[in-house]
Amino acid sequence: MSGHNKWSKIKYTKGKADAVKGKAFSKAAMDIITAIKEGGNSDPALNSRLRMAIEQAKKVNMPNDNIKRAIERGAGKEGGIESATYEGYAPGGVAMLIECQTDNRNRTASAVRSTLEKNGGNLGTPGSVSFMFHKKGLLAFAAGQATEDRLMETLLDAGAEDIKDYGADGLEVICDPADFDKCVKAAEGAALPIETAEITLIADNTIAVDESTAGKVLNLVEKIEDCDDVQKVSHNAAISDEIMEKLAAAQ
Repeated sequence: MSGHNKWSKIKYTKGKADAVKGKAFSKAAMDIITAIKEGGNSDPALNSRLRMAIEQAKKVNMPNDNIKRAIERGAGKEGGIESATYEGYAPGGVAMLIECQTDNRNRTASAVRSTLEKNGGNLGTPGSVSFMFHKKGLLAFAAGQATEDRLMETLLDAGAEDIKDYGADGLEVICDPADFDKCVKAAEGAALPIETAEITLIADNTIAVDESTAGKVLNLVEKIEDCDDVQKVSHNAAISDEIMEKLAAAQ
């Protein structure tokens, strides 16, 4: 099936860094809350997105009591929070969408704007970049745990739109958000272990950036992700394997 740049590279997540900084639990809690709000159910058996979020929380050793509180908060049994998405630009004209969960929009907007401006970016107006992104279901599988043929056989009828094998970097399956639950359940039913599964924003088109710009973009992404209310950052920078390796070696 048609491929795309490995989304984990474009999206750029930094789970290990979050764990070191003590932010892994808060990020995991926000994922659980969002899964309930957008999935419409606080029962993991009836909400695949919530079930995947809980599994990810357990992978970062989040205590069961914390998971329970996050579920209760998502279900509205504790102080409520709301979703807020901010649009902006990173160096090189790279488009960014910043998804937040907050109980104070003014505080969050101020933190996002300040972080962008201090790191070579700027806040855009509503609609300035959102049209470049679309929500998609993303399922990732570790190398050796599945094959492209096996995933195609199992998930095509469940709604998979794109399946790509990245060798040692694993495999990815893209689907429409409406088919997310069906794809997750189909993979589970076929005993195909899912490494991660989420509803995410994927850019229709990407911008290739050089090493200097890539470093600035990733630095901005890291600073934005460090803001307390920020849940997820998506951007449309395409960074080559060679550049990613150089930047990783320089850290």
